[in-house]
Amino acid sequence: MSAAVLELAGVVKSYGGGPRALDGVDLTAAAGRVTALLGPNGAGKSTLVSLAAGLTRADAGTVRMLGADPAGRRGRSARRQIGLAPQEIGVYPQLSVTTNLRCFAELHGVGKRAARERAAELLEPFALDALADRTAGQLSGGEQRRLHAAIALVNRPRLVILDEPTAGADPSTREHILQAVRDLAADGTAVVYTTHYLPEVERLDAEIALLEHGRVIARGSVAELVARHAAQAPPPVVVAPPPGPSLETVYLALTGRRTVEPDPLARP
Repeated sequence: MSAAVLELAGVVKSYGGGPRALDGVDLTAAAGRVTALLGPNGAGKSTLVSLAAGLTRADAGTVRMLGADPAGRRGRSARRQIGLAPQEIGVYPQLSVTTNLRCFAELHGVGKRAARERAAELLEPFALDALADRTAGQLSGGEQRRLHAAIALVNRPRLVILDEPTAGADPSTREHILQAVRDLAADGTAVVYTTHYLPEVERLDAEIALLEHGRVIARGSVAELVARHAAQAPPPVVVAPPPGPSLETVYLALTGRRTVEPDPLARP
């Protein structure tokens, strides 16, 4: 079994005395695996990401990144081993692609020479090599999304957190990001990946934690969840041959909702 890189136990979080955004969540992200966080809007995914990255603290329970609380006073070394790509794209528009990568690497404490080398290494996997000298402000939305994801890897993190990294992305960008995620896991990195596109999770062969109302209501591999829960889904409304069991069938069975977004890579 792969070693745990991130561990959450009994985590509770609320804001301003309101309903709990997370209500007793347990989660483990292991080295060499993709852990996919699924659930409808408001389920608690973004709150969990913030806690895992050390951006906020839990009201109760524990969060451990390589054994340390990433939000604690002693969590600085743990935070240095986290790469985060939040939903909002964050790049310096006036700087070139290469300079963006180098600057973010240096902000993570990477030396200047190593930062140059790391920037060069990340260009090809994200299809940025032909854009290396172009300013980020001149890039298309999909190109900026690829740069944003690459920035999360500049410090060679042990844990990479990608919060809806393909939202609004074109098919080419989506495929490059998915391949980069597969390569990260193959190299032994723990990846936490949130998405509304369920076929992505199947392509990544991810371990799944399905959240609703701040609780994990199901966990396991795609095959395990299909075997346990697909039969609970209501019958299709339209008259058509019933679809084979899939992760979307499980999602519908457990949440009563179909996927928020259709698969943009599916061919008509």
